[in-house]
Amino acid sequence: MIRNLALLSILALLISCGGNDDPPPVPVGAALVFPEENSECTTGVSINETLSQVTFQWMASSNTDRYTLSVVNLDTNVPQTISTAATSASLSITKGTPFAWSVTSISSNSDQTATSETWLFFNAGSETTHAPFPAQLVNPVSGATVQKDLANEVLLEWQGADVDEDIASFEVFFSEENPPTTSIGVLDSGTMEFSVSVSSDTVYYWSIITTDGEGNSSDSGVFEFKVF
Repeated sequence: MIRNLALLSILALLISCGGNDDPPPVPVGAALVFPEENSECTTGVSINETLSQVTFQWMASSNTDRYTLSVVNLDTNVPQTISTAATSASLSITKGTPFAWSVTSISSNSDQTATSETWLFFNAGSETTHAPFPAQLVNPVSGATVQKDLANEVLLEWQGADVDEDIASFEVFFSEENPPTTSIGVLDSGTMEFSVSVSSDTVYYWSIITTDGEGNSSDSGVFEFKVF
């Protein structure tokens, strides 16, 4: 009897001292610092007529061992990435070009990652006026399947920005064809949403052309969504 009690005590001790089942802490998204959002970067070190080296900076984030910096050329949609344990990294990027950048936080103790906000900036060149940043999709997310409202409509939402702060209009293209060629509205700079009529079981394509006061324009690229 005593022997059995001893064995039960040892078993209980082993169970109570078992490994901690709590998951490891996940990394936190980094706060971006520089280049600033919707700004013109003029501090790059010139490499040649077409390239300058820009140093990107962000704040350290919790539970993070490494960061992956992603910088996307908004004219070509071609990304550049670099991995680092520091809170800054330099890349050679095209002059006179709009870019989007973000940072992904990575932990060796977790298979989860965290991504920062995405900021837009214009890498300075010789220009004296700048085209607007391509409009950024907000809703519906490209590739999503969405529910129409009681009026058989879906609300399109986007964000627009311009270094010169002189956006004049947003033109909305929307159709069942890809790319959409039907213009369904030209909106002023303060309007970044538009309701469209839709049918169930249909895929739609849409894009936004942003134009500024100097006549410069940018194309958002084509987004798509399906309606239930």
